[in-house]
Amino acid sequence: MALPPGDWPSLLDFLAKRFPAIARPLWLERMAVGDVIDEFGHPILVDQPYQAHQRIYYYREVPDEPSIPFHELVLFEDAHLIVVDKPHFLPVVPSGHYLNETVLVRLKRKLGLDDLVPIHRIDRDTAGLVMFSKQPSSRAAYSTLFSQHQVQKTYEAIAPWRADLVFPLTRQSRIKEAGHFMLQHEVPGATNAITHIDLLEVRGELAHYQLKPVTGQRHQLRVHMLALGIPILGDGLYPTLTPEGRMDYGNPLRLLAKRLNFIDPIQGQTRQFESQRSLAF
Repeated sequence: MALPPGDWPSLLDFLAKRFPAIARPLWLERMAVGDVIDEFGHPILVDQPYQAHQRIYYYREVPDEPSIPFHELVLFEDAHLIVVDKPHFLPVVPSGHYLNETVLVRLKRKLGLDDLVPIHRIDRDTAGLVMFSKQPSSRAAYSTLFSQHQVQKTYEAIAPWRADLVFPLTRQSRIKEAGHFMLQHEVPGATNAITHIDLLEVRGELAHYQLKPVTGQRHQLRVHMLALGIPILGDGLYPTLTPEGRMDYGNPLRLLAKRLNFIDPIQGQTRQFESQRSLAF
């Protein structure tokens, strides 16, 4: 969870306000045992000041957690990084109804890596590449690559074809929350979301697209494709929000995080990783 702007005295005050269904003593208990951590894997202290835009994670028990019948694939591992090829429907980190059925918790248990932390994330509905940090000492160097847009991310998507759109094109807009915590939308104002979009192939009424986000706004690719009148196939949020609990494993979101390219800040060499998954028309 990325923390919004605000003037709460402490992180504990924010969490108690943001999640009123969770009693303050329970947050104290979670912090005491190290279940609330920052993006570098450091435990959040009870009196830690609130800091806007900080990313935090917390872990809790989830009763009756649904099993997800798809599995992640480790593509690369060295002393600092793990790169995972994630299936559709599997969350990267615990949230909502999911704790054990997430890439992070599965990998921690499978590999015995308590310090493992995702450097970036993709939506539960999206398949493809996710990078994890193994070492707190080198974590900031890799996180900086993403915060300073030094990682070239290439996605692929299946969506309707429109003959009136000329590719390649660049979508630039301002994206903000749409009044529902699950949804984002474009609004007037200064640009905070940029995506380069190209056409790879047309088959009848559908097309195969390449998307290269320059920025990393939440749901950016889904919102930009919708704004162009070509919503991504199988999208349960855009243009219509699907009621919770109606997950259709036979109709995944046709969005794939296909490639990651960057200069490794520790090794100094060019890194390129590619998903082994593909999208079906």
